[in-house]
Amino acid sequence: MRRREFLRMATGDEAVLTEERARDLIDRILAAAGADETSVNLMGARRLNSRYAVNRITTAGESADLTATITARFGRRSAALAVNEFAEDSVTEAVRAAEAMARLAPEDPESMPLLGPKEYGASEGWHESTAGLDAGRRAEVAASAIEQAESAPQDITAAGFMDVRSGAGAIGNSAGLFAYHAATSVAYSLTARTGDGTGSGWAGVGHRDWARLDSEAMHSSAIRKAVRSRSPRPLEPGTYPVILEPQAVADLIALLVRSLDARSADEGRSAFSAPDGNRLGEQVVDDRVTLRSDPLAAGDAPFAPDGLPRGSVPWIENGVLRNLVYSRFWAREQGREPISSPRSIRMEGGEGTVEDLIASTERAVLVTRLWYIRSVDPRTILHTGLTRDGTFWVENGEISHPVNNFRWNDSPLFVLRNLETLGRPVRVTAGGEGSSMREVPPLKASEFNFSSVSEAV
Repeated sequence: MRRREFLRMATGDEAVLTEERARDLIDRILAAAGADETSVNLMGARRLNSRYAVNRITTAGESADLTATITARFGRRSAALAVNEFAEDSVTEAVRAAEAMARLAPEDPESMPLLGPKEYGASEGWHESTAGLDAGRRAEVAASAIEQAESAPQDITAAGFMDVRSGAGAIGNSAGLFAYHAATSVAYSLTARTGDGTGSGWAGVGHRDWARLDSEAMHSSAIRKAVRSRSPRPLEPGTYPVILEPQAVADLIALLVRSLDARSADEGRSAFSAPDGNRLGEQVVDDRVTLRSDPLAAGDAPFAPDGLPRGSVPWIENGVLRNLVYSRFWAREQGREPISSPRSIRMEGGEGTVEDLIASTERAVLVTRLWYIRSVDPRTILHTGLTRDGTFWVENGEISHPVNNFRWNDSPLFVLRNLETLGRPVRVTAGGEGSSMREVPPLKASEFNFSSVSEAV
C-alpha cells in the first residue's frame, strides 16, 4: 500500500521528498532502464509567494512540483526527458521514450562517462523558520510594510514580493552515484514610491533562514529612500566617481562571475583570454578584491547536476585570477581537475557602511541598484543597463540631493581596477542579476561611465 501511495503525482509537501523516498524513486527508474548508461536528476519543491501593491495585499500563491529528468545513453548518443507523474506505467513510458530518442540522437564528441560514487561535504540548508512562512505570516510582513508606508510623512505607496521555496534535489545513475540535499530559501524585496511619481526607494534581501532577516528595517530603508529621492535634479551624463550600494555591487560582480569559464578563455572569447591560453595566475583587478564561493557554508547543494562535488573555491584572490570553471570534458582536454560553476559567492571587503563611504567622499554619484542589464562586449565584460530606485549626488561627505537616473556602460573589471574603498560585506537579494552572489560590500570607485539620462524613476 505504501508503494502505491508513493506513486501518485506529488502535491504540496509530498513534492519535498525525504532522502529515503528520493533514493527509492531513483532506484525504480534505474531498474526500468535498458540503456548503456542512465542518470536521473530529481527535483521537488514547494513554492509559496505573496505580493502586495498600492498598499494592498493582492495575491498569495502556492505551487508544488516533483520532476525527474531521465537521461539515457547509448555510447556517445544521449537524450533526456522530464516527467512529473510517477505511476509505474508513466515511469516506464518515460524511460522508453528517453531511450528511443537517444538511439536517434547524433553522437556527442564531448560525451563523458557517468561519475561513480562520490563523497560530499555536509551542507545544512533547511530552516523551519523559512519553511513555515505560511500565508498568515507572509501577510503580517506585508501589513507591516503597508502600515509604515501609510504612516510616512509623505504620500507613499508600497509594493513587495516574497518568494519562499522549500525543496529537495537528488541525483543518481547506473554507475552507482547517489546524492541528496534539502534546502529552504526566501527572497523578499520592497519598492516604495512617492505619490507624485518622482521618488522611488528599494530594499531587498535573500536568505535560507528567515529568522535572520529584519524586514522592519528593510521597510524603513526603502521608504526613507523614496522620500529622499523626490524631485531629482538634472545631472549631465559623464564619467563620475561612484558609490555603489551592496545590491548594485552584486548586480555588477555577477557579470564577472558568469565570465569565469576556462574554455571561453582558452579559445580567445573571454576577458580572461591570453595569447597562450588564459590569465590564471595574473593580476586582473585591484589587489583588495577577493571572490570566493563556499556552497557548504551557504547551505547550497554540495554537488553539481553532473555529480561533481562542490567545495570552497577562491576565484579571485587579492586581485589575482586563481580559478576558472572547467567542465569535465575541458578539464580532461587541458589536463586539469574539473571545477563546477560558482554559487554563493562572497566578496571580501573592509570595514564601514554605505554611510561611512559617503562621509569620506568629496563628490560622487550614489547608486542603489542596477537594472535591465545587457551584454555589450564579452571580451571586456562590458555591459549596459539603468540605475534605479534612488540615485543621488554626494558632495562634501553627505548626500546633497537626488539626481536623474542614467543608462550606464561599464565593466566590472574596469570598476574593480578603479577601486578606492570597500565597505563591510552584507547579505543581498537572491534574485535578479546578482543571483550568484551571497554577500558583497558597498564600494567606491574613481570612475563609472554614465552614458545617457534615463527617464526611469
